[in-house]
Amino acid sequence: MVWERPVPLIGDVSAASQRAGDPAGWAFPEAARQAFYDVLAARRDMRRFRPDPVDPEILTRVLAAAHAAPSVGHSQPWRFVLVRDPATRERAALMADQQRLRQVEQMDPESGLRLLDLQLEGIREAPLGVVVCCDRRAPAAGVLGRATFVDTDLWSCACAIQNLWLAARAEGLGVGWVTLFDPDELAALLALPAGVVTLGWLCLGWPDERPPRPGLERVGWSRKLPLSQVVLDERWPADEVAPAPPPSRLRAPDQSAVVAAHDAADRLLSPPGSLGLLSQTTDRILALGHTELAGGVLVLAAADHPVARHRVSAYPARVTREVLEAAVAGEAMGVAAARAAGLTVDLVDAGVTGPPVPGAREIRCRDPRGDLVGADAMSRDDTDRLVEAGRGLGAEAATHGLVALGEVGVANTTVAAALTCALLDLPPAAVVGLGAGADSAMVDRKRAAVSAATTRLHAAYGGSARDPLTFLAALGGPEIAVLTGVVLGAAERGAVVVLDGLATSVAALIAVGVEPGVAAHLVAGQRSRELGHPRVLTQLGCEPLLSLRVRAGEGVGACLASAMIRHALTIRRDTARVTY
Repeated sequence: MVWERPVPLIGDVSAASQRAGDPAGWAFPEAARQAFYDVLAARRDMRRFRPDPVDPEILTRVLAAAHAAPSVGHSQPWRFVLVRDPATRERAALMADQQRLRQVEQMDPESGLRLLDLQLEGIREAPLGVVVCCDRRAPAAGVLGRATFVDTDLWSCACAIQNLWLAARAEGLGVGWVTLFDPDELAALLALPAGVVTLGWLCLGWPDERPPRPGLERVGWSRKLPLSQVVLDERWPADEVAPAPPPSRLRAPDQSAVVAAHDAADRLLSPPGSLGLLSQTTDRILALGHTELAGGVLVLAAADHPVARHRVSAYPARVTREVLEAAVAGEAMGVAAARAAGLTVDLVDAGVTGPPVPGAREIRCRDPRGDLVGADAMSRDDTDRLVEAGRGLGAEAATHGLVALGEVGVANTTVAAALTCALLDLPPAAVVGLGAGADSAMVDRKRAAVSAATTRLHAAYGGSARDPLTFLAALGGPEIAVLTGVVLGAAERGAVVVLDGLATSVAALIAVGVEPGVAAHLVAGQRSRELGHPRVLTQLGCEPLLSLRVRAGEGVGACLASAMIRHALTIRRDTARVTY
Protein backbone atom coordinates (compact mmCIF):
# COMPACT_ATOMS: atom_id res chain seq x y z
CA MET A 1 0.00 0.00 0.00
CA VAL A 2 0.97 3.63 -0.46
CA TRP A 3 0.40 5.65 2.65
CA GLU A 4 -0.27 9.35 2.61
CA ARG A 5 1.92 11.54 4.76
CA PRO A 6 0.02 12.92 7.77
CA VAL A 7 -0.21 16.68 7.28
CA PRO A 8 -0.31 18.68 10.53
CA LEU A 9 -3.22 21.05 11.01
CA ILE A 10 -0.89 23.67 12.50
CA GLY A 11 2.75 24.56 11.95
CA ASP A 12 4.84 23.66 8.92
CA VAL A 13 2.76 21.68 6.41
CA SER A 14 5.59 21.27 3.90
CA ALA A 15 7.34 17.95 3.33
CA ALA A 16 11.04 17.29 2.91
CA SER A 17 10.44 16.15 -0.69
CA GLN A 18 8.74 19.45 -1.49
CA ARG A 19 11.58 21.45 0.04
CA ALA A 20 14.20 19.36 -1.77
CA GLY A 21 12.40 19.66 -5.07
CA ASP A 22 12.17 23.46 -4.88
CA PRO A 23 14.73 24.94 -2.46
CA ALA A 24 13.70 28.48 -3.47
CA GLY A 25 10.03 27.78 -3.03
CA TRP A 26 9.72 29.92 0.08
CA ALA A 27 10.49 33.11 -1.89
CA PHE A 28 7.85 35.77 -2.43
CA PRO A 29 6.66 36.53 -5.94
CA GLU A 30 9.00 38.70 -7.97
CA ALA A 31 6.78 41.79 -7.68
CA ALA A 32 6.74 41.54 -3.89
CA ARG A 33 10.51 41.04 -3.76
CA GLN A 34 11.08 44.05 -5.96
CA ALA A 35 8.76 46.15 -3.80
CA PHE A 36 10.78 45.19 -0.74
CA TYR A 37 14.07 46.15 -2.36
CA ASP A 38 12.52 49.41 -3.58
CA VAL A 39 11.49 50.29 -0.03
CA LEU A 40 14.93 49.34 1.26
CA ALA A 41 16.71 51.51 -1.29
CA ALA A 42 14.37 54.47 -0.68
CA ARG A 43 14.74 54.56 3.11
CA ARG A 44 16.13 57.92 4.22
CA ASP A 45 17.07 59.64 7.46
CA MET A 46 14.61 62.54 7.38
CA ARG A 47 15.08 65.98 8.95
CA ARG A 48 12.12 68.03 7.70
CA PHE A 49 8.49 67.18 8.44
CA ARG A 50 4.98 68.46 7.81
CA PRO A 51 2.86 69.31 10.88
CA ASP A 52 0.01 66.96 9.87
CA PRO A 53 -0.74 64.24 12.45
CA VAL A 54 -0.12 60.55 11.78
CA ASP A 55 -3.27 58.47 11.51
CA PRO A 56 -3.50 56.14 14.54
CA GLU A 57 -4.13 53.08 12.33
CA ILE A 58 -0.99 53.76 10.32
CA LEU A 59 1.00 54.34 13.50
CA THR A 60 -0.23 51.02 14.87
CA ARG A 61 0.87 49.20 11.71
CA VAL A 62 4.31 50.76 11.87
CA LEU A 63 4.77 49.92 15.55
CA ALA A 64 3.51 46.39 14.90
CA ALA A 65 6.22 46.03 12.26
CA ALA A 66 8.80 47.10 14.82
CA HIS A 67 7.36 44.64 17.31
CA ALA A 68 7.76 41.86 14.70
CA ALA A 69 11.54 42.23 14.77
CA PRO A 70 13.74 39.27 15.72
CA SER A 71 15.04 39.26 19.28
CA VAL A 72 17.60 37.08 20.98
CA GLY A 73 15.90 34.34 22.96
CA HIS A 74 12.56 35.87 21.92
CA SER A 75 13.19 38.33 24.74
CA GLN A 76 11.46 41.30 23.02
CA PRO A 77 13.43 43.86 25.08
CA TRP A 78 12.16 46.89 23.13
CA ARG A 79 9.83 49.48 24.61
CA PHE A 80 8.45 52.38 22.54
CA VAL A 81 7.85 55.69 24.30
CA LEU A 82 5.60 57.93 22.16
CA VAL A 83 6.24 61.62 22.78
CA ARG A 84 3.69 64.17 21.57
CA ASP A 85 3.94 66.86 24.26
CA PRO A 86 5.51 70.02 22.74
CA ALA A 87 7.30 70.89 25.99
CA THR A 88 9.02 67.51 26.16
CA ARG A 89 10.00 67.70 22.51
CA GLU A 90 11.42 71.19 23.06
CA ARG A 91 13.54 70.00 25.98
CA ALA A 92 14.80 67.10 23.86
CA ALA A 93 15.61 69.45 20.98
CA LEU A 94 17.61 71.68 23.32
CA MET A 95 19.60 68.66 24.52
CA ALA A 96 20.37 67.75 20.91
CA ASP A 97 21.46 71.33 20.13
CA GLN A 98 23.84 71.30 23.09
CA GLN A 99 25.37 67.98 22.10
CA ARG A 100 25.76 69.06 18.49
CA LEU A 101 27.80 72.08 19.55
CA ARG A 102 29.90 69.94 21.87
CA GLN A 103 30.60 67.51 19.06
CA VAL A 104 31.63 70.39 16.78
CA GLU A 105 34.21 71.41 19.39
CA GLN A 106 35.85 67.98 19.11
CA MET A 107 36.18 67.97 15.32
CA ASP A 108 38.75 69.45 13.03
CA PRO A 109 37.74 73.02 12.13
CA GLU A 110 36.55 72.37 8.58
CA SER A 111 34.43 69.36 9.57
CA GLY A 112 33.00 71.30 12.49
CA LEU A 113 31.89 74.17 10.27
CA ARG A 114 30.34 71.77 7.79
CA LEU A 115 28.50 70.05 10.61
CA LEU A 116 27.01 73.37 11.72
CA ASP A 117 25.65 73.83 8.20
CA LEU A 118 23.70 70.57 8.41
CA GLN A 119 20.26 70.05 9.87
CA LEU A 120 20.77 66.91 11.90
CA GLU A 121 17.37 66.42 13.49
CA GLY A 122 13.69 67.32 13.20
CA ILE A 123 12.65 66.96 16.83
CA ARG A 124 10.73 70.24 16.85
CA GLU A 125 9.21 69.75 13.39
CA ALA A 126 8.04 66.14 13.58
CA PRO A 127 4.59 65.69 15.17
CA LEU A 128 5.69 62.55 17.01
CA GLY A 129 8.78 61.36 18.79
CA VAL A 130 9.38 57.65 19.30
CA VAL A 131 12.07 56.82 21.81
CA VAL A 132 13.11 53.18 21.48
CA CYS A 133 14.21 51.84 24.85
CA CYS A 134 15.93 48.59 25.71
CA ASP A 135 14.90 46.96 28.97
CA ARG A 136 18.14 45.37 30.15
CA ARG A 137 16.97 44.47 33.65
CA ALA A 138 16.89 40.73 32.98
CA PRO A 139 20.33 39.21 33.73
CA ALA A 140 22.16 38.28 30.54
CA ALA A 141 22.60 34.70 31.72
CA GLY A 142 18.83 34.39 32.04
CA VAL A 143 18.12 35.16 28.38
CA LEU A 144 18.77 32.41 25.84
CA GLY A 145 21.68 33.41 23.64
CA ARG A 146 22.66 36.52 25.59
CA ALA A 147 25.06 35.02 28.11
CA THR A 148 27.87 35.05 25.55
CA PHE A 149 26.98 38.23 23.63
CA VAL A 150 25.48 40.42 26.33
CA ASP A 151 24.63 43.28 23.96
CA THR A 152 22.31 41.21 21.79
CA ASP A 153 19.35 42.84 23.53
CA LEU A 154 20.55 46.17 22.10
CA TRP A 155 21.00 44.56 18.68
CA SER A 156 17.44 43.26 18.88
CA CYS A 157 16.18 46.78 19.53
CA ALA A 158 18.20 48.04 16.56
CA CYS A 159 16.41 45.43 14.43
CA ALA A 160 13.10 46.80 15.71
CA ILE A 161 14.15 50.30 14.64
CA GLN A 162 15.00 49.05 11.16
CA ASN A 163 11.61 47.31 10.88
CA LEU A 164 9.86 50.49 11.97
CA TRP A 165 11.88 52.55 9.53
CA LEU A 166 11.12 50.34 6.55
CA ALA A 167 7.41 50.08 7.41
CA ALA A 168 7.21 53.85 7.78
CA ARG A 169 8.83 54.31 4.37
CA ALA A 170 6.33 51.91 2.81
CA GLU A 171 3.52 53.97 4.35
CA GLY A 172 5.03 57.20 3.04
CA LEU A 173 6.15 58.38 6.48
CA GLY A 174 9.56 59.80 7.25
CA VAL A 175 11.82 58.74 10.11
CA GLY A 176 14.90 60.51 11.47
CA TRP A 177 17.12 58.71 13.97
CA VAL A 178 18.70 61.22 16.40
CA THR A 179 21.50 60.18 18.75
CA LEU A 180 22.73 63.67 19.70
CA PHE A 181 21.95 63.06 23.35
CA ASP A 182 23.69 62.35 26.58
CA PRO A 183 22.05 58.96 27.27
CA ASP A 184 21.55 59.71 30.96
CA GLU A 185 19.91 63.07 30.24
CA LEU A 186 17.49 61.53 27.76
CA ALA A 187 16.67 58.74 30.20
CA ALA A 188 15.99 61.30 32.92
CA LEU A 189 13.72 63.29 30.60
CA LEU A 190 11.53 60.22 30.17
CA ALA A 191 11.85 59.05 33.80
CA LEU A 192 13.31 55.69 32.75
CA PRO A 193 14.14 53.30 35.59
CA ALA A 194 17.64 51.99 36.17
CA GLY A 195 18.46 49.22 33.73
CA VAL A 196 16.37 50.68 30.89
CA VAL A 197 18.43 52.51 28.27
CA THR A 198 17.57 54.39 25.10
CA LEU A 199 18.77 53.93 21.54
CA GLY A 200 18.10 57.54 20.67
CA TRP A 201 15.05 59.44 19.44
CA LEU A 202 13.09 58.70 16.27
CA CYS A 203 11.36 61.65 14.62
CA LEU A 204 8.23 60.32 12.91
CA GLY A 205 5.85 62.16 10.59
CA TRP A 206 4.97 63.05 7.03
CA PRO A 207 8.18 64.23 5.36
CA ASP A 208 8.64 67.74 3.99
CA GLU A 209 11.42 66.63 1.65
CA ARG A 210 11.97 63.95 -0.97
CA PRO A 211 15.72 63.25 -0.86
CA PRO A 212 16.93 61.15 -3.80
CA ARG A 213 20.04 60.08 -1.89
CA PRO A 214 21.09 59.87 1.79
CA GLY A 215 21.51 63.36 3.23
CA LEU A 216 25.13 63.18 4.36
CA GLU A 217 26.12 61.65 1.03
CA ARG A 218 24.22 64.37 -0.81
CA VAL A 219 26.09 67.20 0.95
CA GLY A 220 29.46 65.54 0.41
CA TRP A 221 30.10 64.55 4.03
CA SER A 222 30.80 60.97 2.99
CA ARG A 223 29.89 58.53 0.27
CA LYS A 224 28.55 55.00 0.07
CA LEU A 225 31.33 52.42 0.01
CA PRO A 226 31.24 49.84 -2.79
CA LEU A 227 29.89 46.51 -1.61
CA SER A 228 33.18 44.87 -2.56
CA GLN A 229 34.97 46.91 0.12
CA VAL A 230 32.85 45.62 2.99
CA VAL A 231 32.51 41.93 2.05
CA LEU A 232 35.35 39.70 3.21
CA ASP A 233 35.95 36.01 2.48
CA GLU A 234 36.50 33.58 5.35
CA ARG A 235 38.50 35.87 7.66
CA TRP A 236 39.93 39.37 8.05
CA PRO A 237 42.67 39.78 5.44
CA ALA A 238 46.22 40.98 5.86
CA ASP A 239 46.57 44.71 6.48
CA GLU A 240 47.76 45.55 2.99
CA VAL A 241 44.41 44.48 1.53
CA ALA A 242 42.17 45.03 4.55
CA PRO A 243 39.37 47.61 4.43
CA ALA A 244 40.36 51.07 5.60
CA PRO A 245 39.03 52.10 9.02
CA PRO A 246 36.03 54.45 9.09
CA PRO A 247 37.13 58.09 8.85
CA SER A 248 37.54 60.06 12.07
CA ARG A 249 37.04 63.77 12.53
CA LEU A 250 38.30 64.08 16.10
CA ARG A 251 39.93 67.47 16.33
CA ALA A 252 43.11 68.61 17.93
CA PRO A 253 43.07 72.24 19.11
CA ASP A 254 42.89 74.51 16.11
CA GLN A 255 45.59 77.05 15.39
CA SER A 256 43.62 80.03 16.67
CA ALA A 257 43.04 78.34 20.05
CA VAL A 258 46.73 77.50 20.40
CA VAL A 259 47.80 81.03 19.50
CA ALA A 260 45.16 82.53 21.81
CA ALA A 261 46.59 80.57 24.75
CA HIS A 262 50.08 81.91 24.00
CA ASP A 263 48.73 85.44 23.61
CA ALA A 264 46.99 85.24 26.98
CA ALA A 265 50.23 84.08 28.61
CA ASP A 266 52.08 87.10 27.18
CA ARG A 267 49.75 89.41 29.11
CA LEU A 268 50.73 87.97 32.50
CA LEU A 269 52.80 90.08 34.87
CA SER A 270 55.52 87.49 34.64
CA PRO A 271 58.33 86.52 32.26
CA PRO A 272 57.18 84.38 29.32
CA GLY A 273 57.23 80.71 30.21
CA SER A 274 57.85 81.54 33.85
CA LEU A 275 56.47 78.19 35.05
CA GLY A 276 58.62 76.24 32.61
CA LEU A 277 57.03 73.02 31.47
CA LEU A 278 53.91 73.86 33.50
CA SER A 279 53.46 76.98 31.36
CA GLN A 280 53.53 74.87 28.20
CA THR A 281 51.14 72.34 29.72
CA THR A 282 48.76 75.08 30.80
CA ASP A 283 48.78 76.55 27.29
CA ARG A 284 47.83 73.15 25.87
CA ILE A 285 45.00 72.75 28.35
CA LEU A 286 43.66 76.24 27.66
CA ALA A 287 43.77 75.50 23.94
CA LEU A 288 41.48 72.54 24.64
CA GLY A 289 38.97 74.98 26.11
CA HIS A 290 39.57 74.38 29.84
CA THR A 291 40.09 77.66 31.68
CA GLU A 292 39.89 75.81 34.98
CA LEU A 293 39.61 72.24 36.21
CA ALA A 294 37.45 72.27 39.29
CA GLY A 295 37.70 68.52 39.71
CA GLY A 296 38.89 65.36 38.08
CA VAL A 297 38.73 61.60 38.35
CA LEU A 298 41.33 58.87 38.74
CA VAL A 299 40.40 55.77 36.73
CA LEU A 300 42.22 52.92 38.43
CA ALA A 301 42.06 49.57 36.60
CA ALA A 302 43.38 46.31 38.04
CA ALA A 303 44.08 42.85 36.59
CA ASP A 304 46.31 39.85 37.09
CA HIS A 305 48.40 38.25 34.33
CA PRO A 306 49.14 34.63 33.39
CA VAL A 307 52.70 35.65 32.47
CA ALA A 308 53.38 35.85 36.22
CA ARG A 309 53.85 32.07 36.16
CA HIS A 310 57.21 32.72 34.49
CA ARG A 311 58.42 34.29 37.78
CA VAL A 312 58.76 37.79 36.34
CA SER A 313 57.44 39.63 39.41
CA ALA A 314 58.81 39.96 42.92
CA TYR A 315 55.28 39.87 44.36
CA PRO A 316 52.64 37.12 44.51
CA ALA A 317 49.51 37.53 42.42
CA ARG A 318 47.31 37.99 45.49
CA VAL A 319 48.78 41.49 45.93
CA THR A 320 46.70 42.80 43.02
CA ARG A 321 43.50 41.83 44.80
CA GLU A 322 44.71 43.19 48.12
CA VAL A 323 45.51 46.58 46.59
CA LEU A 324 42.17 46.81 44.79
CA GLU A 325 40.28 45.84 47.96
CA ALA A 326 42.24 48.48 49.85
CA ALA A 327 41.31 50.96 47.12
CA VAL A 328 37.63 50.11 47.54
CA ALA A 329 38.08 50.72 51.29
CA GLY A 330 39.68 54.10 50.49
CA GLU A 331 43.04 53.11 51.93
CA ALA A 332 45.26 52.28 48.93
CA MET A 333 48.03 54.72 48.08
CA GLY A 334 46.52 55.65 44.72
CA VAL A 335 43.16 56.47 46.30
CA ALA A 336 44.87 58.48 49.04
CA ALA A 337 46.84 60.39 46.38
CA ALA A 338 43.65 61.05 44.42
CA ARG A 339 41.90 62.32 47.52
CA ALA A 340 44.82 64.65 48.31
CA ALA A 341 44.69 65.98 44.74
CA GLY A 342 40.93 66.61 44.91
CA LEU A 343 40.08 63.80 42.50
CA THR A 344 37.30 61.28 42.72
CA VAL A 345 38.08 57.63 41.97
CA ASP A 346 36.55 55.11 39.58
CA LEU A 347 37.77 51.58 40.29
CA VAL A 348 37.73 48.83 37.65
CA ASP A 349 38.18 45.10 38.21
CA ALA A 350 39.47 44.18 34.76
CA GLY A 351 40.47 40.64 35.68
CA VAL A 352 41.68 40.19 39.24
CA THR A 353 42.18 36.53 40.19
CA GLY A 354 39.16 35.11 41.98
CA PRO A 355 35.59 36.41 42.09
CA PRO A 356 34.83 40.02 41.17
CA VAL A 357 36.00 42.52 43.77
CA PRO A 358 32.95 44.05 45.47
CA GLY A 359 32.78 47.81 45.06
CA ALA A 360 34.68 47.94 41.75
CA ARG A 361 33.25 48.01 38.24
CA GLU A 362 33.50 44.59 36.64
CA ILE A 363 34.91 44.74 33.11
CA ARG A 364 36.49 41.33 32.57
CA CYS A 365 37.49 38.99 29.76
CA ARG A 366 35.16 36.12 28.96
CA ASP A 367 37.50 33.97 26.87
CA PRO A 368 40.61 32.13 28.12
CA ARG A 369 43.71 34.28 28.51
CA GLY A 370 47.21 33.36 27.44
CA ASP A 371 50.61 33.98 29.04
CA LEU A 372 52.07 35.99 26.08
CA VAL A 373 54.85 33.42 25.69
CA GLY A 374 52.75 30.54 24.39
CA ALA A 375 49.42 32.15 23.53
CA ASP A 376 47.76 35.51 22.95
CA ALA A 377 47.02 37.47 26.09
CA MET A 378 43.37 38.00 25.12
CA SER A 379 40.97 37.08 22.35
CA ARG A 380 40.27 39.81 19.83
CA ASP A 381 36.60 39.79 20.84
CA ASP A 382 37.52 40.43 24.47
CA THR A 383 40.03 43.09 23.48
CA ASP A 384 37.50 45.01 21.41
CA ARG A 385 34.84 44.65 24.09
CA LEU A 386 37.11 45.92 26.88
CA VAL A 387 38.30 48.86 24.79
CA GLU A 388 34.71 49.82 24.03
CA ALA A 389 33.72 49.49 27.68
CA GLY A 390 36.66 51.70 28.57
CA ARG A 391 35.63 54.19 25.91
CA GLY A 392 32.24 54.53 27.57
CA LEU A 393 33.88 54.90 30.97
CA GLY A 394 36.23 57.56 29.58
CA ALA A 395 33.35 59.52 28.08
CA GLU A 396 31.61 59.41 31.46
CA ALA A 397 34.76 60.46 33.31
CA ALA A 398 35.34 63.32 30.86
CA THR A 399 32.55 65.31 32.47
CA HIS A 400 35.11 66.12 35.20
CA GLY A 401 37.41 67.77 32.64
CA LEU A 402 40.51 65.91 33.84
CA VAL A 403 41.02 62.14 33.78
CA ALA A 404 44.05 60.64 35.49
CA LEU A 405 45.03 57.04 34.75
CA GLY A 406 46.24 54.41 37.17
CA GLU A 407 46.74 50.64 37.14
CA VAL A 408 47.38 47.74 39.47
CA GLY A 409 48.59 44.36 38.29
CA VAL A 410 51.33 42.03 39.43
CA ALA A 411 53.56 41.29 36.38
CA ASN A 412 52.06 44.02 34.23
CA THR A 413 55.45 45.70 33.75
CA THR A 414 56.37 42.63 31.70
CA VAL A 415 53.15 43.00 29.71
CA ALA A 416 53.80 46.72 29.15
CA ALA A 417 57.41 46.00 28.16
CA ALA A 418 56.30 43.42 25.57
CA LEU A 419 53.83 45.91 24.09
CA THR A 420 56.52 48.61 24.03
CA CYS A 421 58.89 46.32 22.13
CA ALA A 422 56.21 45.46 19.59
CA LEU A 423 54.81 48.96 19.13
CA LEU A 424 58.20 50.69 18.87
CA ASP A 425 60.13 47.79 17.32
CA LEU A 426 62.70 47.75 20.14
CA PRO A 427 64.73 44.85 21.53
CA PRO A 428 63.87 43.65 25.06
CA ALA A 429 67.23 44.84 26.39
CA ALA A 430 66.24 48.44 25.58
CA VAL A 431 62.94 48.17 27.42
CA VAL A 432 63.06 45.67 30.30
CA GLY A 433 64.47 47.04 33.55
CA LEU A 434 64.60 45.98 37.17
CA GLY A 435 61.05 46.84 38.18
CA ALA A 436 59.85 47.00 41.78
CA GLY A 437 61.81 44.59 43.99
CA ALA A 438 63.38 42.62 41.12
CA ASP A 439 66.91 41.24 40.98
CA SER A 440 69.17 40.51 38.00
CA ALA A 441 67.92 36.93 37.64
CA MET A 442 64.35 38.16 37.46
CA VAL A 443 65.34 40.75 34.85
CA ASP A 444 66.78 37.92 32.77
CA ARG A 445 63.49 36.00 33.04
CA LYS A 446 61.50 39.10 32.08
CA ARG A 447 63.68 39.69 29.03
CA ALA A 448 63.34 36.06 28.03
CA ALA A 449 59.55 36.21 28.39
CA VAL A 450 59.31 39.44 26.41
CA SER A 451 61.62 38.08 23.72
CA ALA A 452 59.59 34.87 23.41
CA ALA A 453 56.33 36.82 23.30
CA THR A 454 57.45 39.20 20.55
CA THR A 455 59.01 36.32 18.57
CA ARG A 456 55.69 34.46 18.77
CA LEU A 457 53.87 37.62 17.64
CA HIS A 458 56.05 38.02 14.56
CA ALA A 459 55.76 34.32 13.75
CA ALA A 460 51.97 34.50 13.99
CA TYR A 461 51.47 37.72 12.06
CA GLY A 462 54.69 38.26 10.15
CA GLY A 463 55.06 41.79 8.86
CA SER A 464 51.30 42.27 8.67
CA ALA A 465 50.81 43.20 12.34
CA ARG A 466 50.30 46.95 12.16
CA ASP A 467 46.99 47.41 13.91
CA PRO A 468 47.72 48.49 17.51
CA LEU A 469 44.70 46.52 18.73
CA THR A 470 46.28 43.37 17.26
CA PHE A 471 49.33 44.00 19.44
CA LEU A 472 47.06 44.66 22.40
CA ALA A 473 45.23 41.36 21.97
CA ALA A 474 48.43 39.39 21.48
CA LEU A 475 50.56 40.93 24.22
CA GLY A 476 48.43 43.18 26.38
CA GLY A 477 46.49 42.97 29.58
CA PRO A 478 42.82 43.66 30.25
CA GLU A 479 43.54 46.71 32.42
CA ILE A 480 45.59 48.18 29.57
CA ALA A 481 42.73 47.47 27.15
CA VAL A 482 40.25 49.23 29.44
CA LEU A 483 42.59 52.21 29.88
CA THR A 484 43.10 52.42 26.11
CA GLY A 485 39.36 52.85 25.78
CA VAL A 486 39.32 55.38 28.63
CA VAL A 487 41.88 57.51 26.77
CA LEU A 488 39.82 57.36 23.57
CA GLY A 489 36.52 58.14 25.27
CA ALA A 490 37.91 60.95 27.42
CA ALA A 491 39.71 62.60 24.49
CA GLU A 492 36.63 62.34 22.28
CA ARG A 493 34.76 64.35 24.94
CA GLY A 494 37.53 66.97 25.14
CA ALA A 495 39.05 66.01 28.53
CA VAL A 496 42.66 66.34 29.65
CA VAL A 497 44.18 62.88 30.17
CA VAL A 498 47.04 62.64 32.69
CA LEU A 499 49.27 59.58 32.34
CA ASP A 500 51.12 57.78 35.11
CA GLY A 501 53.75 55.10 34.47
CA LEU A 502 54.68 52.79 31.62
CA ALA A 503 51.45 50.77 31.50
CA THR A 504 49.19 53.82 31.27
CA SER A 505 51.50 55.42 28.70
CA VAL A 506 51.40 52.27 26.58
CA ALA A 507 47.59 52.41 26.73
CA ALA A 508 47.80 56.00 25.47
CA LEU A 509 50.22 54.97 22.71
CA ILE A 510 47.74 52.34 21.51
CA ALA A 511 44.93 54.91 21.64
CA VAL A 512 46.97 57.34 19.52
CA GLY A 513 47.54 54.53 17.04
CA VAL A 514 43.78 54.12 16.79
CA GLU A 515 43.03 57.86 16.72
CA PRO A 516 45.96 60.28 16.27
CA GLY A 517 43.93 63.28 17.46
CA VAL A 518 44.07 61.84 20.98
CA ALA A 519 47.69 63.02 21.36
CA ALA A 520 46.65 66.65 21.90
CA HIS A 521 44.78 65.66 25.07
CA LEU A 522 47.66 63.85 26.78
CA VAL A 523 49.81 65.09 29.65
CA ALA A 524 52.66 62.95 30.96
CA GLY A 525 52.32 63.13 34.72
CA GLN A 526 55.67 61.54 35.48
CA ARG A 527 58.61 59.54 34.18
CA SER A 528 58.80 56.26 36.05
CA ARG A 529 61.84 54.05 36.67
CA GLU A 530 60.78 51.60 33.94
CA LEU A 531 63.53 51.51 31.33
CA GLY A 532 61.17 51.74 28.35
CA HIS A 533 59.03 54.57 29.70
CA PRO A 534 61.09 57.47 28.24
CA ARG A 535 60.93 55.81 24.78
CA VAL A 536 57.12 55.65 24.97
CA LEU A 537 56.85 59.27 26.18
CA THR A 538 59.08 60.40 23.32
CA GLN A 539 56.84 58.58 20.85
CA LEU A 540 53.85 60.35 22.38
CA GLY A 541 55.64 63.71 22.19
CA CYS A 542 55.12 64.20 25.93
CA GLU A 543 57.63 65.69 28.36
CA PRO A 544 56.90 64.45 31.89
CA LEU A 545 55.99 66.96 34.58
CA LEU A 546 57.64 64.94 37.36
CA SER A 547 60.65 62.65 37.69
CA LEU A 548 60.56 61.44 41.27
CA ARG A 549 61.56 57.79 40.76
CA VAL A 550 58.02 56.81 41.80
CA ARG A 551 57.43 53.05 41.81
CA ALA A 552 54.02 52.97 43.47
CA GLY A 553 51.83 52.58 40.39
CA GLU A 554 48.13 53.02 41.16
CA GLY A 555 48.14 56.44 39.47
CA VAL A 556 50.09 58.10 42.28
CA GLY A 557 52.32 60.06 39.90
CA ALA A 558 49.33 61.06 37.78
CA CYS A 559 47.53 62.35 40.89
CA LEU A 560 50.53 64.39 41.99
CA ALA A 561 50.79 65.88 38.51
CA SER A 562 47.04 66.54 38.38
CA ALA A 563 47.31 68.64 41.54
CA MET A 564 50.14 70.61 39.93
CA ILE A 565 48.10 71.17 36.79
CA ARG A 566 45.12 72.47 38.74
CA HIS A 567 47.40 74.77 40.76
CA ALA A 568 49.04 76.04 37.56
CA LEU A 569 45.65 76.92 36.08
CA THR A 570 44.76 78.78 39.27
CA ILE A 571 48.08 80.67 39.13
CA ARG A 572 47.44 81.55 35.49
CA ARG A 573 43.93 82.77 36.32
CA ASP A 574 44.89 84.87 39.37
CA THR A 575 48.14 86.45 38.14
CA ALA A 576 47.89 90.13 37.23
CA ARG A 577 47.62 91.15 33.58
CA VAL A 578 49.59 93.91 31.92
CA THR A 579 48.41 96.45 29.38
CA TYR A 580 50.20 97.31 26.16
